[in-house]
Amino acid sequence: MTRVFSGIQPTGTKHLGNYIGAIRHYVTDQDLGEAFYCIVDLHSISVPYEPAELAENTLDTAATLLAAGLEPSRCTLFIQSMVGAHAIGAWLLGAVATMGELRRMTQFKEKSHGQDSVSVDLFTYPVLQAADILLYRADRVPVGDDQRQHLELARNIAQRFNHRFGELFPLPEAAIPSSGGRVMDLQQPTRKMSTTGGTPQGTVLLTDPPDVVTTKIRAAVTDSGREVRRGEGKEGIANLIELLSIAGGRDQERIEADYDGVGYGQFKSDVAEAVVEMLRPVRERYLGLRADEAALRAILDAGAERARSVAEQTLSEMRPLMGFGG
Repeated sequence: MTRVFSGIQPTGTKHLGNYIGAIRHYVTDQDLGEAFYCIVDLHSISVPYEPAELAENTLDTAATLLAAGLEPSRCTLFIQSMVGAHAIGAWLLGAVATMGELRRMTQFKEKSHGQDSVSVDLFTYPVLQAADILLYRADRVPVGDDQRQHLELARNIAQRFNHRFGELFPLPEAAIPSSGGRVMDLQQPTRKMSTTGGTPQGTVLLTDPPDVVTTKIRAAVTDSGREVRRGEGKEGIANLIELLSIAGGRDQERIEADYDGVGYGQFKSDVAEAVVEMLRPVRERYLGLRADEAALRAILDAGAERARSVAEQTLSEMRPLMGFGG
């Protein structure tokens, strides 16, 4: 049976890029075998944060994932900090990770650049991520392209552990989406859509009302031409073509042909309509889930109990291999 694992940070309200690039693939993958989806709140404290916001964002992320189509009967959804095995596993795997490979991590270089002081957690973040994956002995790990390097490190750590202490971990394979992996900011189409580094008007939130989604897409930056096609200097149009392809179920070549000579106004309106309809059921379910916090917490408690049983079993097999008798 295929074991699927993926984690998502509870960093603010999720946006269209999160949904297209990751969350919708979670929904599909939950039927591939046994699927574990983790809200990685421990990773969130590797950079400055507000405790009250973290607590609220964690529940918000859980509600978003369930609203998008994750079902507790088909997968395990849980909060990372509720399963202590993740922290213990990261410490144990630190014995086979090296300073050199952690220094080469692109995300560490980017997030620490220009700062006088960064947390130890930011540096060791990839080892915790390896523990997240390996504790569940995952075969398939849905990730964005920006996490490819971290997934390769997890594979290296697994290989090194297996060679030094004995065969235990399968080597996880990255599942990187072929389309929609990088939804771009509507106002800065050369930059990835983001709630932390993007523009407010260029970021479509999953909780945005339909009229707000429409306004943001119709105001998207394009170029001075009229041709609905992809190409150099047409990053804004290319982004909108990809959005319409995903939301409307048409391939991108067909879209270019359909809008030949139509112009940007009608094209943007059609993109907005398709995206609104794609997100409408997600938003409606989200609002219902957030209105019943007790039920939401019950789902997360049950998920954590299931995750603990699997992760602690892996720890119980790691310990004697590494020489621990307890």
